[in-house]
Amino acid sequence: MKITNIEVYGYELSYRHGSYVMSGGQVVSSLPSTVVRILTDEGLDGWGEVCPLGPLYLSSHAGGARAAIHEIIPSLIGKDPTNLSAIHIAMNNALRGHSYAKSAIDVACWDLFGKALNTDVATLLGGRLQESFPLYKAVPLGSATEMQSYVLACKDEGVRHFQLKIGADPYEDANRVKLIFESTDDDDYIIADANGGWRLQDAMIAAKLLEPFDRVFFEEPCKTLEECLYVRKHTHLPMVLDEVITDENTMLRAFYSEGMEAINLKISKFAGLTGSKLVRDIADSLGLRVTIEDTWGGDLVTAAVSHLAASTKADQTLTVSFMNDWNNEHIAGYQPRSVRSTGSAPTAPGLGIEIDIKALGKPLFIAN
Repeated sequence: MKITNIEVYGYELSYRHGSYVMSGGQVVSSLPSTVVRILTDEGLDGWGEVCPLGPLYLSSHAGGARAAIHEIIPSLIGKDPTNLSAIHIAMNNALRGHSYAKSAIDVACWDLFGKALNTDVATLLGGRLQESFPLYKAVPLGSATEMQSYVLACKDEGVRHFQLKIGADPYEDANRVKLIFESTDDDDYIIADANGGWRLQDAMIAAKLLEPFDRVFFEEPCKTLEECLYVRKHTHLPMVLDEVITDENTMLRAFYSEGMEAINLKISKFAGLTGSKLVRDIADSLGLRVTIEDTWGGDLVTAAVSHLAASTKADQTLTVSFMNDWNNEHIAGYQPRSVRSTGSAPTAPGLGIEIDIKALGKPLFIAN
């Protein structure tokens, strides 16, 4: 099989709850998402998607993704998309870094790989280990009562895993967590996620104030790994690291520094499913749990997440996010779709979803 054409599309994803607020004054109401379609000489196609969470969250942005993909895709024409190692070598020879942009291409190749073998991506990633898995809802940063109301509404929908956006004043953040802790049940998970928003002193204050809450996980208190490791040495709260884990090497360093018990595994940070599988499997060997998701995205990102989650051990899975639950727009009929905060992966070949090309409009650019 050989790649004959690559089409790149763009569309807008709007947040279904209005404004998504995080620490550091980051507010999102809509985001540009980029979709890659790979066509082959055997009549099969594969789809992938990448949607950075704005220009300030990580070292990525929508314009950067599109420029990087434009730079990479001419080098892929004529390559076998099912030879994933060769695809990554070609991408890396064409452009250094920009893993987030490469992730859309990688996922499209996995979609093609599954279609070529008439099997689903979860099976290719090691086999289906979970037919269903729990999903979390992110609770945007707001007043304590606003966040409590959001959590209670989500509980009515069956949600039992919550990621609270904090990282503002540590005393106010502690009040936010306390009110939600008292509004939830013993079988509810609460992840207090600062998204690296605190200075070291504020993170230490917050850690001390949150110690009494035995169902609370502490996520990404500071901007750098060094700061997060410092905080970890002074708290017994279960720690989840996210943005500072950029590759398997930083994960290993954080682990051997006793820095965390779980990581937030965002597919686009690790150049797609290929790198994410490696990180997931290393984490498993170290006894680390994983939250599986991406920075943002629609139906395609959600499908990729679902297959990685389905092929992950249940006892390694902390929680999962179906990003298409957060958006108004859908390009694959809102599939895969959650059911009362439970997710599952499609069983059809590849990613197992059908893309509505008309919903995407004309390609932004094409390589052939």
